[in-house]
Amino acid sequence: MTDFVELTEIAGDDVTAEQIQRIARRYYWAQEYCEGKDVLEAACGTGQGLGLLLKSARSVKAGDFSAPILAIAARHYGSRIALDQFDAQSMSFADNSFDTVILFEALYYLPDAERFFAECRRVLRPGGHLLIASANKDLFDFTPSPHSHRYFGVVELASELGARGFEVQCFGDTPIDQVSPWQRVLRPVKMAASRLGLIPNSMKAKKLLKRLVFGGLVTMPAEIDATTAAKVAPSRLPIAQPCRDFKVILCAARRLA
Repeated sequence: MTDFVELTEIAGDDVTAEQIQRIARRYYWAQEYCEGKDVLEAACGTGQGLGLLLKSARSVKAGDFSAPILAIAARHYGSRIALDQFDAQSMSFADNSFDTVILFEALYYLPDAERFFAECRRVLRPGGHLLIASANKDLFDFTPSPHSHRYFGVVELASELGARGFEVQCFGDTPIDQVSPWQRVLRPVKMAASRLGLIPNSMKAKKLLKRLVFGGLVTMPAEIDATTAAKVAPSRLPIAQPCRDFKVILCAARRLA
């Protein structure tokens, strides 16, 4: 069984400032779709964004496949939110239970993403939204995560979700042209290392690599808030062509009647 503890941004870990900013911005974006809504976050990890969702949603339910990861979130939130262990591909919730379903940076770990899409259509109410955040596979230096199955770019998300009765909008976050000069220099190196299988899999080795590329690391907070990062709206993307300009793809898919 995959040890998702080794793959997840755990509260208390040493991470880059950019990682925290990206996490914060995707939840800031999600708030628009959660205001006064019944919300479910699948694969919630250690729950960095749950507190923010609780401030705006009518109700929030959340869970993760990994019991050890979920335990970290439960220790932090206590009675503030009920957390359940479940598989996003087979959810035990009733039909038409939620207005918004969230899956951030986890779609590529699902062995059967199509089952998840079908589950979301089932548990969402008509007009409800599925929100997805994913690393952009269409960048030339993209490196897949260990144990990942399939990555969806803008074109694939629009096609797969559109065929299942969703109206799809996609957005880009973290523009490539705004990364540091050092990151730009290292992008071709990263691409070559990825193709040669030289990207490390261990968390210890990855932290050393992050220090080389990004400089000093910071501590991942257990819970973000409105002041964690600057609020920068993502950029709307055309869905008929791959995105080459942003590190992160955000997708808002509205369930049609």
